Amino acid sequence: MINITFMVNHRKHSLEVKPGEYLIETLKRLNIHSVRRGCDTASCGVCTVLVDLKPVPSCATLTARLAGKNVTTVEGIHDEAGALADYFGLEGADQCGFCNPGIALSVHALKQQSSPITEADIKQALTGHLCRCSGYVSQVKAIMAYLKDDAHV
Repeated sequence: MINITFMVNHRKHSLEVKPGEYLIETLKRLNIHSVRRGCDTASCGVCTVLVDLKPVPSCATLTARLAGKNVTTVEGIHDEAGALADYFGLEGADQCGFCNPGIALSVHALKQQSSPITEADIKQALTGHLCRCSGYVSQVKAIMAYLKDDAHV
């Protein structure tokens, strides 16, 4: 077992983890259930979390490597994720919602860049997020509308 200390959603956690324990497993032990298990091969984006504001697949990230890091799940951006969900609903982009937490986190990370965000930036941010309900057009439109709202930028 390895002792590590890291932040999850602005709260410090010190715990023992197995050397081969993936972050998705650790988050479940911490009662964080928004991080969904999908492909377990880092291919679908469903388990996306932010590590130091960068999107990473929690199913392929060893917890032992996160000592001193900041992990954010959708619980850590609750209000922002809720606002984005409203835009998804308006554009018809919120069908089953299974992929939404990972997408919301990628949008949050995208907002951290200093240059103006383009449609191409959004499409790049959505790369790696598989959505079986849509062709991404409505999601891109919803994200563009969300980002144009001054209250969220």
